[in-house]
Amino acid sequence: MHLKKYLRKCLHRLQKGPGYTYKELLVWYCNNTNTHGPKRIICEGPKKKAMWFLITLLFTSLVCWQWGVFIRTYLSWEVSVSLSIGFKTMDFPAVTICNASPFQYSKVKHLLKDLDELMEAVLERILAPEQSYTNATRTLNVTIWNDTPLVLIDERDPHRPVVLDLFGDVHHGSASSSPAPERTCTAQGCKVAMRLCSLNGTVCTFRNFTSATQAVTEWYLLQATNIFSHVPRHELVEMGYPAERLILACLFGPEPCNYRNFTSIFHPDYGNCYIFNWGMTEKALPSANPGAEFGLKLILDIGQEDYVPFLTSTAGARLLLHGQRSYPFIKDEGIYAMSGTETSIGVLVDKLERKGEPYSQCTMNGSDVPVRNLYSDYNTTYSIQACIRSCFQEHMIQNCSCAHFLYPLPHGERYCNNREFPDWAYCYSHLRMSVAQRETCINMCKESCNDTQYKMTISMADWPSEASEDWIFHVLSQERDQSTNITLSRKGVVKLNIYFQEFNYRTIEESAANNIVWLLSNLGGQFGFWMGGSVLCLIEFGEILIDFVWITVIKLVAFTKSLRQRRAQARYAGPPPTVAELVEAHTNFGFQPDVARPGPDPGTYPDEQTLPIPGTPPPNYDSLRLQPLDVIESDSEGDPI
Repeated sequence: MHLKKYLRKCLHRLQKGPGYTYKELLVWYCNNTNTHGPKRIICEGPKKKAMWFLITLLFTSLVCWQWGVFIRTYLSWEVSVSLSIGFKTMDFPAVTICNASPFQYSKVKHLLKDLDELMEAVLERILAPEQSYTNATRTLNVTIWNDTPLVLIDERDPHRPVVLDLFGDVHHGSASSSPAPERTCTAQGCKVAMRLCSLNGTVCTFRNFTSATQAVTEWYLLQATNIFSHVPRHELVEMGYPAERLILACLFGPEPCNYRNFTSIFHPDYGNCYIFNWGMTEKALPSANPGAEFGLKLILDIGQEDYVPFLTSTAGARLLLHGQRSYPFIKDEGIYAMSGTETSIGVLVDKLERKGEPYSQCTMNGSDVPVRNLYSDYNTTYSIQACIRSCFQEHMIQNCSCAHFLYPLPHGERYCNNREFPDWAYCYSHLRMSVAQRETCINMCKESCNDTQYKMTISMADWPSEASEDWIFHVLSQERDQSTNITLSRKGVVKLNIYFQEFNYRTIEESAANNIVWLLSNLGGQFGFWMGGSVLCLIEFGEILIDFVWITVIKLVAFTKSLRQRRAQARYAGPPPTVAELVEAHTNFGFQPDVARPGPDPGTYPDEQTLPIPGTPPPNYDSLRLQPLDVIESDSEGDPI
């Protein structure tokens, strides 16, 4: 009951409003605020009032300007970078090693036979077109040549360049390896280019090269990709270098190891690759101490004599240091170790810790990236390289209707090949050179918030030396081939030493440059310096704003009520009806109000005006509810009447 009375009083109070005008409210605020300046405006004379008004307005503007600068700086989400150095026993990084040649030529020669013969004929046409025409004796299978041929562009007349086909006399899949006599061109006057066509040859473009070496290498790689896309993955693995042949010796610290301690994966660019200490199925191996004696030592046999001649022009081993459970993008991040040398790699560790949203567009695990990670089948962690390559493969499938051989194959898709997708080379070349495609993938992919980088210091020396070459190769040949003869050579062996230089690791951490404490302290400092205010002054200012809004709402409500009353009175031509007339009109439908008639003595009113009918206004009750006198309350806050 008491709560109901209290709520009723509050409702009456809200309906009445603050009880003063705008001017009275402003004067009260200037007299009672703790902010310097407003009180002097109403207490001084006219001249000082104007001066203090301008000063207060100027300093208020300065405070608002400074606040805007600080708030804008805070909302820019800038970060500061701190560098700290720690010391502890660390896990040894995962080490991925690959041979520079993805396949053994002896095992893929039957697949590349026609392509190699065609490649030899192309080189003859480029290097000595007259001699190749004279010595032409064999017939070539140029079915794949018709899809993506190499051409010569004669630029001796720059205003009218002429495109010459290397096999201009080719017809229906076979041709003699000789050009037409009138179509010969020297290397000085012509450049080699690759012709890419689509829509059955109606739309063509030329990919130019500055050197014929680059042109024939790219062309051979494109054709080999088409051939290998038809071969099942398990057969490609068998054509690569096995671990027992590649890894001759292994030693991790004082413990011996062998090829069984490596995890095998297939890389489209390098064939079979082997990862030491990947940490996928077992716990990562720690490094006992820094220094070369406690690292990983390997002796590799790259088998350079069995390289694919036109597919691989680099001899050596490709290696990469990376974190456990991360996919090795060895083509982009790896380094080469040269054959016939001992390569020592000292490792330093940098740990990067980035701030997340809203400070940077980084992700913790890639779950908020709108790109399907095609490398998740390897059970590896997210990386921006995996995202960009997955994004490119998606665009490849959308635009070319097939997947590229160098990237993971999504479920239900097929690799590109000339037989099923004759326009794929043109589409792939156009997509790879598209700036819009690269920007789209870069904008969609995010960096990882936590990352570990391995900085390498590399040194090399000839190995083995001339004095020890004989006995070392004898021992290695005996261990691998059980032969007393030397079956290895300096051109085929690589020695690696990988170790921590020191156990000091650097942590590069991002932190917020401007936090909420910085913002509040700067806002309060500027407000106190220019106007001598505090948080209580802001509360006072908020109070006066609420009162202003309150008074405005009450005035709007009163204006609306008065407007409604005026509209109601405008419906009657004369005085408002009496209560009796209103009651009679509702109960007697035949009732007609009395019409004023002139009296018996019209001369009494010289202006011929009739007296108005007296009307009784309705009572102005707050409520029609009848209550006993003992519960009716007065308007004051005292006891009931």
